[in-house]
Formats: sequence, C-alpha cells, structure tokens
Amino acid sequence: MIAFLRSGFSTRRSRNGLWGVPLVIVVLLVAVLTLATEQFATRENLFNLVAQAMPLLIAAIGQLFVIIVGGLDLSVGSVISFSTAILSLDAPAVVLIPAVFVLAGLVGLINGLVITRLNVHPIIATLAMQYILLGITRILRPVSGGDIPQIIISAVQGSFLGLPMPVFWGVIAIGLAAKLLYGTRFGLHLFGIGGGVAAGMEDAARNFGIRVDRNIVLAYVACSLFAALAGVFLAGRIVSGDPNVGLLFELDAITAAAIGGTQLSGGVGSLHGTVLGAVILALLANGMNMANISPFVQTAIKGGLLLAIVGLQSRKKMGL
Repeated sequence: MIAFLRSGFSTRRSRNGLWGVPLVIVVLLVAVLTLATEQFATRENLFNLVAQAMPLLIAAIGQLFVIIVGGLDLSVGSVISFSTAILSLDAPAVVLIPAVFVLAGLVGLINGLVITRLNVHPIIATLAMQYILLGITRILRPVSGGDIPQIIISAVQGSFLGLPMPVFWGVIAIGLAAKLLYGTRFGLHLFGIGGGVAAGMEDAARNFGIRVDRNIVLAYVACSLFAALAGVFLAGRIVSGDPNVGLLFELDAITAAAIGGTQLSGGVGSLHGTVLGAVILALLANGMNMANISPFVQTAIKGGLLLAIVGLQSRKKMGL
C-alpha cells in the first residue's frame, strides 16, 4: 500500500501519472469545506454531492479511454444531451434504453473510423460529430420536456441498503472501467498505443503486432458508451429530455482527467486519478455554490484550471 501511494507522487517508469497530488487536494478541500461551512458535512449535502458528481465522473472515465491513446472526444456533451432526448420519446423503456446505447456505440464507431480511416484529427472529427448530434437532438427535443421511463427515475433517485442509488452507479462504472483498462489486453494495448504517440513514434505499437486502428476505434466506442450512461443518469435525475444538459461536459471531463494526472499527449493516466479529478471538480462546484459564486465565474475558473494543468504537463512533442 505504501509503495502504491508513493507511486502517485512520481512519474518515473509510471504510466499512472501524478495521481497522488489530486488525492492530497481532495483531502484539503474536504477539510477546508468542512471547517468553512456547516452545510458541507451534512448527510443531505454529501448525498447531493455524490449525485451531482456522478455524471461527470462517468463521462470522465469514458474520456480517459481516448486520452490514453492520444486523442480527445469533444462529442461527449452532445452524446449526453442526445441520450436524454432519446429517453424522453414516447416509447417503451425496453426500446428506448437499448436504443440509447446502440446509437451511442454507433457514434463512437463513426468517430473512430473517421479518425483512423480518413486520418482526420480527433478534435476536428469529434467537433463535427458534436454539431451533428446537437442538431439531431434539437430536432428530437427542441426544448426541455418529455417523460422519462419510471425504471430509470427509480434507478437514479431511489436507494438500496440505505445508500442512494448514485453510489451504485459509480461502483458499476468504476468497476467496469477497471476491468477494461487493467484486466484485459485491450487496456494494455491502449497504454502501448498512447505511449508510442506521446514519444513521437506512432508506429511503435503497430510494430509490436498491436492492431492500432481497431483499438483506437474501440476506445472511442467505449467513450461514447460511458457518455450515454452519464446521459441516462442525468435523464433520471432531471426527469426530462434536455438538449442543453450536456453543454461543456466534454471540457469538464477532459479537465477531470488532466487534474487526475492524465497526460493529454497520451500513454499516461489512471482510473483512480481520473476519479479523484472528478471529485475535485465536484467539491469545487459544491463549495462555490454554497458561496453563491456565479456559474459563469465557475466556468471561467474551470477553463483557467484546465489551461494551467495542461501548461504544466511535460510533452516530448507539440500537440495535445
């Protein structure tokens, strides 16, 4: 355990990044918020904090998959909004829920193929997809409204074993991602691909027999599926479809991963660091809300935070 914690403060021969730093920041934020306000440590606020953090945490986990291979997915926010719009349509839950994940998987597949087959830069490819999905979402649901299946509402707003359901959403998302990243060859290959990209040797993984294009496509599919899961959660929380609910989620997800020690140039990052990064953003938002700080100021702060973190990251080549 000691060796594991020590590894979080060093990048030598580590692919996990500096996840120890965000761990310290989380502890300090919790201490400061607990001492600064009486409302923070209440059961109601902590459960509300978990519910607020969960969509970002899930989306950030998905974003981690593509960042590891040296990419970015700017269509995450639109996938989230699109998912809520689909779920608000007048159809049975047994049709709507599978449709959300099938369509999200198709979005990820298209993103991955455009990037690998047509050699379009990930930012351009996913930005284009963002606008396409945004247009389709506004056709389906021009304004917030519609009815969400009761099974989703209960799965989000209910409780089990005395704990709110968002806790179990987090456990499932983290467990699934941990299995994919650390318990399969797929995860190992993602780190291998990203390590080569970060070092300026894009063909390194291919020279070792790794099917680079296929794994990159699967990374974008995984990212879209996690974004859809975040959209399902949000639909159950707001109980409606909303074309704007995913606005800026992609940047928040990137920021969470970066705060957690993930190198945007690829090859270095960790699931636990990304979770800590999402927790930090949730704590900051919760604290600023209690301090009545304007949402516009909060957005500016998060943008400055992302710029500062990326600026401090060491890179062997220009790019992400």
